[in-house]
Amino acid sequence: MRLVERLSADVKTAMKAKDAPRLGVLRMVLAAIQNVQIDKGKEPLTEQEVVAVLQRAVKQRRESSEMFRQGNRPELAVKEETEITVIETYLPQQLDDAELRATVDAVIQELGVSEAKDFGRVMKEVMARHAGRVDGKRAQTVIRERLA
Repeated sequence: MRLVERLSADVKTAMKAKDAPRLGVLRMVLAAIQNVQIDKGKEPLTEQEVVAVLQRAVKQRRESSEMFRQGNRPELAVKEETEITVIETYLPQQLDDAELRATVDAVIQELGVSEAKDFGRVMKEVMARHAGRVDGKRAQTVIRERLA
């Protein structure tokens, strides 16, 4: 089942279960996907494009949660974090730290790089190999450790 179809089916399930918080999150995500479809002028989006929309939604909510915590609004931060957990159920499983380090080491060895100036090449390759399965900030941290 395609991701968009799964999201739509889960909207119906949430409606039947009267799960308002989950329903709201799923509707926002579907609206974001539709907006991207309209912007691109094509139907339907590929699975990778849908995953990218979901990742952007998670990133936005993480930033909002952080801002709410800094602004002493923990109840709003918790709401954002709850939305993140709902959205993350639709994303591919992330690489764990050991897998990420192994991937970064393999890419560095394959490219034959050892200096910090080659950070961009390594980052591009890691993100291309594991699109949707690795957070850019985590990858950036590991790559900087290895090239330092």
